This record gives sequence, structure tokens and C-alpha cells, in this order.
Amino acid sequence: MLSRLSPSIRQYLVVTGNYWAFTLTDGALRMLVVLHFHTLGYSPLEIALLFLFYEIFGVITNLVGGWLGAHLGLNRTMNIGLGLQVAALAMLLVPAAMLTVPWVMAAQALSGIAKDLNKMSAKSSIKLLVSEQAQGQLYKWVALLTGSKNALKGAGFFLGGALLMLLGFAGAVTAMAAALTLVWLASLVLLKQDLGKAKSKPKFRDILSKSRSINILSAARLCLFGARDVWFVVALPVFLSQTLGWDHWQTGGFLALWIIGYGMVQAVAPRITGKAAGQVPNGRAAMLWAAVLTAVPALIALGLGMEINPAALLIGGLLLFGVLFAINSSLHSYLIVSLARADGVSLDVGFYYMANAMGRLLGTLLSGWVFQAAGLGASGLAACLWISTTLLLLTVLISIWLPRD
Repeated sequence: MLSRLSPSIRQYLVVTGNYWAFTLTDGALRMLVVLHFHTLGYSPLEIALLFLFYEIFGVITNLVGGWLGAHLGLNRTMNIGLGLQVAALAMLLVPAAMLTVPWVMAAQALSGIAKDLNKMSAKSSIKLLVSEQAQGQLYKWVALLTGSKNALKGAGFFLGGALLMLLGFAGAVTAMAAALTLVWLASLVLLKQDLGKAKSKPKFRDILSKSRSINILSAARLCLFGARDVWFVVALPVFLSQTLGWDHWQTGGFLALWIIGYGMVQAVAPRITGKAAGQVPNGRAAMLWAAVLTAVPALIALGLGMEINPAALLIGGLLLFGVLFAINSSLHSYLIVSLARADGVSLDVGFYYMANAMGRLLGTLLSGWVFQAAGLGASGLAACLWISTTLLLLTVLISIWLPRD
């Protein structure tokens, strides 16, 4: 069956399979760390600091990883990412007394490098597997890759909460490390050699993008993902657990279903934004969808201030936010792959996802700090939501300068 598929389709399936497996363990690990260390009595700010190096090294990896991909080939950077994630999981298998904040931060740093090497390689590969003239097909493939990845990230959230309850922290990490090792060994055999290696070797200074369009899109991406993570990474799961009294199964399960639904919307975003009518999105579409999204965190914050039932408010607000954010994310993911140059595509994609990682870093730090400083309960979550609204307004303003064709 697979032998009848074109080489590009077979490589797309290998890339996607790698990305799926990695994302499942990455989502599960994040939920494991948040819930396990919250149970141990860590404050929200301390939990946020556990992910500090994850995000910082994500910034560095995207910047340097694009250059590495152009030199070594995307197959190698993807496989390096898978191997590093196995090593990061192994670092967490030390005795409980050694699981100090610095040690976990170091493991998260390795995981951050692994994640962004894997993501940059996967997104860049799609550009090389689709004809330059087939922009509709490119949008569809990018949406499917991104949407399926996020659906599995949501499954990873659920998996993390479930494994923590069933196997404990060490047992859960061991199971994930063993499964990912098998995927890594298969990838070493199946992934095409030299995919994405640039014809003309770029100099190290070329890691900084010189394209006005990509610089603007990257700045918009930074604000967009900062707006999500400022309330989603630490404030929301701790609020659900501590204020609403949800257990690990409820918190992990709800966030998992949210991410799965978010990924499903991403996968069908081309239909929502007009691909069925033969249209592909441009900068104006990105600006308009960001403007619609801006209203959602503001309305949730207002509802918390009016003491509306917080569980119903958050469930409804998160569903609406998830649909709109998924469309925004899918538009951005298509635009970067479309605007990136074909030779050395990983340089442009790496620079863009460096901005994405900076937004996540900003959001993660603010999520822990603002939530704790503003009172841990509804007032803390509302403060995070107002910062989210501000960052989304910046996204809209920056997007005004995106190309319209």
C-alpha cells in the first residue's frame, strides 16, 4: 500500500509520524511536571520557572536550528530532536531526592531544544514536499500537520494526568522514554537523507531574517502566543485545581479535550477561511481573525469580575477562544511556510519559530508571576486575561503591515 504512494507523500507520512510521537510525549511531560510539582507544594511562580530554560533554549534552538537544518539536512535535525527528548526523559528518572528545581530545569532545557528542532524540521520539510504553484495544497498539508499535532498534544495532556495517577511520576516517564526510543530508531532508518540541505551553504549571520514580511509575521506570532500562554500555561491549570477543586483527572482531561478540539479546528481551518472557494489567506485575513480573538479574553476577565459562575464561564470562554485561536494559528503556520524562501527554508522557518518561542517564554513567565502577584484566585486569572487582551491588540496592530498578496 505505502509503496504505491509518491515519495513526497511517504516522506510527509514519516515526518508527520515523528512529529506526532514527539508531541504526544511533550504534552504528557508538561502536564506531568505541572501537576506533580504542584502536588509537592511548589508555588505557581516556581512551576513557571521549571519551564524557563525550556522556553529560553527553544528561542536559541530555533535561531540556530534553522542554520543547522540548512547545513546538515532536516532529516538529521529531526532525528537529533527525537534523541534529545529521550535523554531529557531519562534525566527525570533519577531518585526523587535529586529532582531539584535546577535539575528539572536542565531536563526541560534539553526538552526545549528537542521540541524546537523537531518542530522546525517538520514545518520546513512541508515546503520542500509541495510544488511552489500548489498554494492551496500547501495550506491543506500545513493545516493537517499542525492540527493533528495539537490534537495529539491534547491527548498528551490527558496521558500525562492519567499516567501520573496510574503509574506515578517515575513510571510514567519510563513508559514514555521507552516508546519514544522505538520511534527514534525507526526514524533513523526511514527518513530521507539530506532533506532540506541548502544548495549554497548559508553563513551563520544569515540566521537573522532579512525579509520584511517574515519579520512582521514573526513579531505578530510572538504577541499571539504570548497572549495564549500568559493565562494557559500555569494560571489556568492551577486555578482549575486549586480554586475549583478539580482533581488531576479532571484538569488533565479537560485541557486535553480542549487541545484536541483546538487541533481539529486547525486541521479544517482552510475550509473555514475560504479554501473551498479557491482562496488562500493573506495578511489581511490574519489581522481580521486576530481582531475577533481579542474580544474573548477580555469578556472572560469581565465575567470573572462580575462573579459569574467561574466553571461555566471558563468552559464556554475556552471553547470560543480555542476555535478562534486555532484559526489564527493555522493562518500563521501557512503564511510562514508560504513566505519562506525555498533554498534554505529552515532559516526563515527557524527565525519565525524563534519568535514563537519568545512569545511562549514571555507568556510562561508572566503566567506564573502575575497569577501569584494578583492573588492566585479569580483576580489572578483575570489579571492574566487582561494582559492576554493587550498582547492580542498588539498582534492586530502589527498585522496591519503584513503583505496582502
